[in-house]
Amino acid sequence: MNKYIEAYNSMGNSGFELVDFIFKVCVFILVDLANFFGISYELINIIIFVILQPTLILLFFCLWIKERKKNRENY
Repeated sequence: MNKYIEAYNSMGNSGFELVDFIFKVCVFILVDLANFFGISYELINIIIFVILQPTLILLFFCLWIKERKKNRENY
């Protein structure tokens, strides 16, 4: 089965056309990225949303805390 059709059929209907359109575009981009890297759609989802995004959130939180401490020491 075509990955685009499989991903498209897995999409729900939120009732908001713009939200649905953006979601569908993002799913198609993920399918293209998966094909480009030669991995599955599910694996690219895990890499981005389970590993990469939380890691970046923690990194930026730590950097923010570091800057807050640095700014407090300057006063």
